[in-house]
Amino acid sequence: MFSGSLVALITPMAPDGSLDVKAFTDFVQWQIEEGTQGLIPVGTTGESPTLSHSEHHQVVEHCVAAAKGRVPVIAGTGSNSTAEAIALTRHAKDAGADAALIVTPYYNKPTQEGLYRHFTAIADAVEMPIIIYNIPPRSVIDMTVETMARLAQHPNIVGVKDATANLIRPIHTRLACGPEFCQLSGEDHTAVAFLAAGGHGCISVTANIAPRLCREMHDAWADGRVKDAIATQDRLTPVHDAMFCETSPGPVKYAASLLGKSTELCRLPMAPVAETTKARVRVAMQGAGLLN
Repeated sequence: MFSGSLVALITPMAPDGSLDVKAFTDFVQWQIEEGTQGLIPVGTTGESPTLSHSEHHQVVEHCVAAAKGRVPVIAGTGSNSTAEAIALTRHAKDAGADAALIVTPYYNKPTQEGLYRHFTAIADAVEMPIIIYNIPPRSVIDMTVETMARLAQHPNIVGVKDATANLIRPIHTRLACGPEFCQLSGEDHTAVAFLAAGGHGCISVTANIAPRLCREMHDAWADGRVKDAIATQDRLTPVHDAMFCETSPGPVKYAASLLGKSTELCRLPMAPVAETTKARVRVAMQGAGLLN
């Protein structure tokens, strides 16, 4: 269903902190031209926690409009309130998104049964493909393979964005949920290894600034050119390191600003990245041939 190189889109901000709609739509167009195979607006990288509901809706709508059906749009619609997640997911469907990416509820720490009921309620309420977003480092909870297998029986729950960085997990998930259950890595460093473990693609932060290289890496793997895929992985690894040397999306928004794609501004409580981080980002981008 969804595969290859997908991007967790940044949300460009104007200098006054408002949404920069033109920069965003231009950015979506550039991503598609560079070979990105799927767009994920208003996720972690898109600063969804600091967007109002109105802004969240706008970003999804502008992404769908800019994509024009050329690549799938998987809108972030998660919340730690089930009712709010249903409302955001319903809007994404009405806006024309192809699927919803729904994070495991953060802060309130539901049990596995709570997770099952949360996702089931959303999937029952909105008729559209849903991808579970399992990211224990940010949401504090980790959906077990057993819970995911229960949810995979729902016809609207079609896959997972796995940001555990545990490469045993996709193997067990494949066995429990079946080979058609879409598994997308949420960790840039593990993209190729995740594919080797039975995954289908990667929702990438680095693809914001290196969409063509990320696509080339996935194409090489799909074509059976393993050495080429690993060579591109090696080229991108210092960039991955730089993108996560401070809390994302700070580094990637600074990197995008160097390419003229966005300001580096993140909304509070995300602070501007340190000068040492800026230097590391510039060196990594130059080393990968992304910046002169």
